[in-house]
Amino acid sequence: MTGGCEMCGYYEYDEEDDNYYCTVNLDEDEMYRFVTGRMRECPYFQYRDEYRVVRKQM
Repeated sequence: MTGGCEMCGYYEYDEEDDNYYCTVNLDEDEMYRFVTGRMRECPYFQYRDEYRVVRKQM
């Protein structure tokens, strides 16, 4: 996967389950490709950039 899930903005921590989850809603075909490892890179990857809002304010 491009960049790895750990660096993606959609990879969020759930305190109740004490786990990280991808919050992108995949359709049935995309989920199949993801689970079977046939998806080479994630089309929804978004680099986690905490300072994006601050740069817009400058």
